[in-house]
Amino acid sequence: MGGNGKQRTWKIFIRRSSKPKLDPKTPPTEFVCPISGSLMSDPVIVSSGQTFERVAVQVCIDLNFSPILENGSRPDFSTVIPNLAIKTTILNWCNKSHTEHPHAPDYASLESLVREKMAAEAPQVEERIRVSEKELLNAVAENPQVNFSHAATELGTRINHFDSGSSVESVIIGESHGTPLPFTIRPTCLSSNSSSSIEISEIEILKPSGEVTEEEEKLLTKLTSSEVFEQEEGVISLRSITRNNEEARFSFCTQRLLFVLRLLIQSRYTVVQVNAFASLVNLSLEKRNKVKIVRSGFVPLLIDALKAGSSETQEHAAGALFSLVLDDDNKMAIGVLGALQPLMYALRLDSERTSHDSALALYHLTLVQTNRVKLIKLAAIPALLSLVKSNTRDLASRVLLILCNLAACVEGQTAMLDANAVECLVGLLRENELNSESTRENCVAALSVLSLRSLRFKGLAKEAGAVEVLKEIEKTGTERAREKAKRMLEMMKAFGEEEGILESGGLARTWNRVGGGATTF
Repeated sequence: MGGNGKQRTWKIFIRRSSKPKLDPKTPPTEFVCPISGSLMSDPVIVSSGQTFERVAVQVCIDLNFSPILENGSRPDFSTVIPNLAIKTTILNWCNKSHTEHPHAPDYASLESLVREKMAAEAPQVEERIRVSEKELLNAVAENPQVNFSHAATELGTRINHFDSGSSVESVIIGESHGTPLPFTIRPTCLSSNSSSSIEISEIEILKPSGEVTEEEEKLLTKLTSSEVFEQEEGVISLRSITRNNEEARFSFCTQRLLFVLRLLIQSRYTVVQVNAFASLVNLSLEKRNKVKIVRSGFVPLLIDALKAGSSETQEHAAGALFSLVLDDDNKMAIGVLGALQPLMYALRLDSERTSHDSALALYHLTLVQTNRVKLIKLAAIPALLSLVKSNTRDLASRVLLILCNLAACVEGQTAMLDANAVECLVGLLRENELNSESTRENCVAALSVLSLRSLRFKGLAKEAGAVEVLKEIEKTGTERAREKAKRMLEMMKAFGEEEGILESGGLARTWNRVGGGATTF
């Protein structure tokens, strides 16, 4: 009762949950293909770790398309592995929910759906992805692994303190013959206080040696202008022209234009410098330009940009070096000019694009024995193993490929065993810390290369408990991983039998551990 004698009425409201009950026949999200939107009949895992309907992946590969997923990432379709576990789970769910088993989708209908996604994403792709980066990554598939024996054509004389090794799983190409062309270490026309403007009348190299197109002449006029805004217009125009046009990349890669571009890369104006680097990346995509660009003195400038450039110039420098090393004639030269250590430094930079392109450049450089020896001398192996363990920005897969190359020579195999690589790699496989099947496969491959012709590896592998790990991979790994695991297990078994014979055969032989695990009798 209130003070005025009137009775108050209290109303109590109960809020009921409006969350709808799940339909037992609605499949869980993980059973549905992100591309087709339907229950998967033949699920496969791709390199980036996601699971899709096989036909949907094939359509995307045929159309050269990688869709944007809900989390903003793009899948990597380079490797496709059947996902038997999820397939069994889907069929069990269908049986329990009395749902018809899924059927393989029609290729034509999926193609139509994927083309609609391509059209919808086209504006975003143009803004977010440069053509040069896409082509750089595509170029890897076009350049299969080739291993060189110790090259006799390295510039200048050098004392080799290492025995030359060779890859045991690669095709060895004979050493090239003939005298290599000289490489410019620094642009001879450039002084430390050079201006960003160029006086054409004072530079003989700018005089055309042959027929010059009107378009090239107009472009050079802007690029060599004393007005910075005209230089900006010229270099932005060059970047745009060479972005998609393969023929333009070749026709504009003249000595005159490369000479000017080399100066503009060192401009004090950011817009000029960044677009000059981007133009160089685009020019480097043309196979016919790669050797010419290296011999025009750009590699030292790219190295300087990796060491002390802005984030954007570092990205372009790493991309250009990656593109240039795809030509076999450039691999040794770029190593001689000092790119290995800056690329190792770039692996830890904040930019994902820079670190990934640097890793790919190092992979191709380490196909050459002289570059392997240089990298080992730089004590790169402990740093690379540390990167694999931290798995920073999904670099592990690429770094493991570099380690495979290093392990293929005697010096690299010894250095990796000294750095406890066996224990590290076995531990990663045991703890299942590698984020994709392709990365696990590369890890097994590194162990496989380490194991070849090495009694020391056998002892270290036994101590690290590799047998149990390899048996599991032999059951559940990819086809290539299973083959390598089986081969190592057979080797370990032979090692165990030999050890037993030595211990019980009446021979007075003692095993001694020497120098970080080397085994002697």
